[in-house]
Amino acid sequence: MTFQTITTTVLSKDGVVEYHTNVIPSGYFNSVLQNVAWKNDEVVIFGKHITTKRQVAWYGEGDYTYSNTTKKPLAWTLELLELKEIVESLAGTKFNSCLLNLYHDGNEGIAWHSDDEKELGDVIASISLGAARRFLFKHKQTKEAVELMLESGSVLVMKGDTQKNWLHSLPKSTRVTEPRINLTFRRIKK
Repeated sequence: MTFQTITTTVLSKDGVVEYHTNVIPSGYFNSVLQNVAWKNDEVVIFGKHITTKRQVAWYGEGDYTYSNTTKKPLAWTLELLELKEIVESLAGTKFNSCLLNLYHDGNEGIAWHSDDEKELGDVIASISLGAARRFLFKHKQTKEAVELMLESGSVLVMKGDTQKNWLHSLPKSTRVTEPRINLTFRRIKK
């Protein structure tokens, strides 16, 4: 596949993050919104069971455990297989799973974290659809911060030592009134 995109290198050290704009056609937003089996996320943080406003879905091969909860995979949809092919071409790797997040508006976000579970591969490709949102990186040792705006139709590829050395977050924003869908393609090691 060939893309007419703008690619930006995001981090200065200790990881590789590429940001590709204008990759995913806008029609995928409504298709994914309507055809994905969304559920409120349930996590256990500091021993407390929490149901989030944000909704999630897990598609692909194999279970995925984070925040002390395990997700059982759903079968790939046609749209998700098409999107998977696009991000595999950009990232130069094959993915076998996808975690989808639906943020209804800017009142929903996600706190600082790394996707560093041992069963994850070292490449994650993340698609943004819908509302543009701020996305932040923070170095675990130096506390250096990097900010970018994730536009609809963009793909963020995180690889190498990114998860080992950097945290990332999607901060809340009262200015954002539209929904955003995030699809994070991963390779779960079996």
